[in-house]
Amino acid sequence: MTFSELANFIWSVADLLRGDYKRADYGKIILPFTLLRRLECVLEPTKAKVFGGRPPARRLQARRLRQDYPALHPPAPLGVRARAH
Repeated sequence: MTFSELANFIWSVADLLRGDYKRADYGKIILPFTLLRRLECVLEPTKAKVFGGRPPARRLQARRLRQDYPALHPPAPLGVRARAH
């Protein structure tokens, strides 16, 4: 596959993914997500050190909500063990 064929293939896939977005707006949506993914990949080796073994904030927030508002979170069905957090 030549460079030109590869470029055309990539652009055809991009056009399919773009869907209802106008060509001018596509970059405003894809570029930020591309940058975030790139940062995630680059920072992956230091992720464990940064979190220091702690769960991500999402899990901490969910745990606090369960503790503060137990009525909103029914108990697990019988026979299902609670996950260790």
